[in-house]
Amino acid sequence: MGSVTFKHNPIETIGDFPHVGDKAADFKLVTSDLSEFSLADVGEKRLIFNIFPSVDTPVCAMQLKKFSQLAAELDNTLLLFASLDLPFAFSRFCAAEGIKNAITSSDYRHRSLANNYGVQMEGGPLEGLYARAVIVLDEEQAVLHSELVQEVTDEPDYEAAIMAIKKQ
Repeated sequence: MGSVTFKHNPIETIGDFPHVGDKAADFKLVTSDLSEFSLADVGEKRLIFNIFPSVDTPVCAMQLKKFSQLAAELDNTLLLFASLDLPFAFSRFCAAEGIKNAITSSDYRHRSLANNYGVQMEGGPLEGLYARAVIVLDEEQAVLHSELVQEVTDEPDYEAAIMAIKKQ
């Protein structure tokens, strides 16, 4: 169990969040075209995995736009966005923002991130949604960088995530 804050009020998260050096746990997400996407689909690419409460909040929207811009210059790297939003919300958001280099996915069907990544918030006004997190994986699906953002309303450390990729 971990903990974060929402507007400085403590909230517990259920499960264990991955640490640097861990092997990434599997997941099963639903993409914007309603197909399923799992860790096996990443293949031998590096991954910047963004987990967040909802694409319809300003901080989440900023996180997606910023990582989309930063990842555009990275080779052999996938950008994956995930929340409990329905896949249709991602399609709308990406179309409006011109984001074309990200795989958008929802965990509404399987809740595999709640079960395997320790990001589901328990308590508070966002109870049941996912906390803000960034996990960077290498080509062998080992965790290079992991950040469970302590204050849900704050942006993640973009530079640390990108530097973890560039060190490879």
